[in-house]
Amino acid sequence: MPNSAKENILKKIRQALSEPTPVPFPALEGNDGMFHAPKDELTILFAEQFTHLQGKFHYCETEQELWKQINVLITQQAWKHVFVPESHWQSHITAPNTQVGEATILNCDVAITSAEALIARTGQLVVSSASAGGRTASVYTPVHICVAYTHQIVYDIKDGLQLYKQPNYPSMVSFAAGPSRTADIEKTLVVGVHGPKQVYCFLVESNT
Repeated sequence: MPNSAKENILKKIRQALSEPTPVPFPALEGNDGMFHAPKDELTILFAEQFTHLQGKFHYCETEQELWKQINVLITQQAWKHVFVPESHWQSHITAPNTQVGEATILNCDVAITSAEALIARTGQLVVSSASAGGRTASVYTPVHICVAYTHQIVYDIKDGLQLYKQPNYPSMVSFAAGPSRTADIEKTLVVGVHGPKQVYCFLVESNT
């Protein structure tokens, strides 16, 4: 004997699916988005938001200035082991008494990676397994240095997601908002619990 209560429920579901309820407030749907890009430069907006999230921002007009600043930083911080997954960058690290490589990340003080994009509105770094040389480089070491170019800055998260409308998706995409932090324990903010304690962004002026 069929369950009459169950049959009534299924009947109501079928009826609801055949006569869908109109979407309320249809004018709110669209591609314009809730947030709109400001008139100011996206570079300035990103720098403000990124530093607000305790990130350390550096602007470089040329790649020569980029590597000069990075080498000065490595020397000042006395970092001895630097993980650089992009082999063509390794020769640019000339700080004294510093070991550079891509073979292992286990004992490294800092990792230097590239980025997919920078989100100006939220101050986030978009890092993938492709741009960071794997899943661990941007989160494993105590310090993460991200190198990006001004043409990679987009306004909102939806603009960054547009990059992945392609057949070959990376296995990991991360939207990193400064150093990792949590306030789960007695509502006290603690930095560097689940990832790097310091995050640097070196932004280079694009040639194009």
